[in-house]
Amino acid sequence: MGRAAVAPDGGLRMGTPRARWVLLTTVLGSGLAFLDATVVNVALERIGTDLDAGFSGLQWTVNAYTLTLASLILMGGSLGDRFGRRRVFVVGVVWFAGASLLCGLAPDVRTLIAARALQGVGGALLTPGSLAIISASFHGSDRAAAVGAWSGLGGVAGAIGPFLGGWLVEWSWRAVFLVNLPLAVVIVAVAARHVPESRDPEATQRLDWAGTGLVAAGLGCLTYGLTAAGEPGGGAAYLAWGAAGVVALVAFALAQRRSTNPLVPPALFRDPQFSAANAVTLLVYAALGALFVLLVLQLQVVSGFSPLLAGTALLPVTVLMLVFSARVGAMAQRIGPRPLLTAGPLVAAAGVLLMLRIGPDASYVPDVLPAAVLFGAGLTLLVAPLTATVLDSAADRYAGVASGVNNAVARAAGLLAVAVVPVAAGITGDAYTDPTALGAGFRTAMLICAGLLVAGSLTAAVLVRRPLGAGRPEPARIPLEECVHCGVTGPQLYPQEPATTAGEAPR
Repeated sequence: MGRAAVAPDGGLRMGTPRARWVLLTTVLGSGLAFLDATVVNVALERIGTDLDAGFSGLQWTVNAYTLTLASLILMGGSLGDRFGRRRVFVVGVVWFAGASLLCGLAPDVRTLIAARALQGVGGALLTPGSLAIISASFHGSDRAAAVGAWSGLGGVAGAIGPFLGGWLVEWSWRAVFLVNLPLAVVIVAVAARHVPESRDPEATQRLDWAGTGLVAAGLGCLTYGLTAAGEPGGGAAYLAWGAAGVVALVAFALAQRRSTNPLVPPALFRDPQFSAANAVTLLVYAALGALFVLLVLQLQVVSGFSPLLAGTALLPVTVLMLVFSARVGAMAQRIGPRPLLTAGPLVAAAGVLLMLRIGPDASYVPDVLPAAVLFGAGLTLLVAPLTATVLDSAADRYAGVASGVNNAVARAAGLLAVAVVPVAAGITGDAYTDPTALGAGFRTAMLICAGLLVAGSLTAAVLVRRPLGAGRPEPARIPLEECVHCGVTGPQLYPQEPATTAGEAPR
């Protein structure tokens, strides 16, 4: 292994060969999980047809992955801090690849759902490690530039992904999963040779397995109950499983208050601004989770779009966020987050309402593009200030776990929305194969999603009060405008110094 130019504090310098390899590894690793989550939505119609699955099977194809990812992502960061960030990252990549192979070979929808749950475990191990490796590997003065490069390259990957995914789905939906295998081989090979190992010598030796189990049980039971509500005779199951999920989540909250090493430090929620930002996240990402699943089905089943065109329908969203997120983040520093967090969801809601025009005779330019541009403009105004508000509400020593909590809230919101919004809209059973039934359900679902976004806007207007930096106990180490978020599957995980990274348990 060749030696890189390393600063006296042990950090890599931007522009050195090894720094480029580290960036490549982390971008490919995070892209592995991000692209799989987005492209699978494009493949749902083909999966349902090929495996003869009802809509609940498609819901669980999405939710099985999100459930394990949301439940374990904080623990994944803690494991990296304790056992080595590169080691846990590589284990996550290998795990993810093995689960992808099972997905690609699945003979029925039940096997596919189980394999997707295993994929989520791998994603929970590799996702926090991506930015944690950057945080631990780069010299302090170069860390912000490394984060910016990671974000920019991630945005390019997000732009390319829909084209690649749509093309793969047109060939075979199984290729969406199998393409992960050669990519994982490259990531592991480069990581083993070029990525330095790091760990937190002061990381807690007691991991909160009980808290993790309660979160998984709570979200799992609640999701199952909400999904079962749409099945024949599902009312009783909804009540029993839903109640069990609520009990488990309440038990989790109580356990965190008493734990000496909590997964989620209760001190975070003593700041009303942190609670408000997460409430906005819950509402907004619930709308996004349901929209991203149902829009691609509507475009393919009702409007007759090919998987490639349906997959790229929201490409303007990625482009707008890639180009303008950093500028919006800087604007939030100047004028405060409240105006942007209020306006962003309203603009996005207007874009969602424009999607009501997408029907049997829809064409991309007159019907889809204006809605996508308006929706993307709203998200661009929203996401960077939302991430900045979450980070600004926590002391630096909690910044990693604060962003991890916010990321988990976003994933959980999408998880629950994919379970409940289609049921509320009447999309159950085989309705997604009937253009008339799906079209009617899609219109109802879009009204629900627009309502969630408006509720997010009102929540921000009422509860987000403090400008960025006001009352912050410690200065931020990386300018918040550098925290560019190019994806829309969850808020940015924010790296701090090596001892404080995404998903770290408090010491």
